[in-house]
Amino acid sequence: MEQIDTAVVEQLVFENPRFRKLYEEHVLFEKELQQLDNRPHLTPDDEIQRKKIQKLKLAGKDEMNKILAQVQ
Repeated sequence: MEQIDTAVVEQLVFENPRFRKLYEEHVLFEKELQQLDNRPHLTPDDEIQRKKIQKLKLAGKDEMNKILAQVQ
């Protein structure tokens, strides 16, 4: 997330269940991507999974940004 006030994010994580869920998923997807990126070689199934995770992460980030825009 670009230039976002961390206090606002923390407040939303605490107060907004949907934002909290999106944020937790975002962190989880980032960890999954790091695990895949640390592998020396990705199978075709791994590549498909990586693309799927990237799309889900981006969709969640877009929704979080919409929520942030509403409160700022």
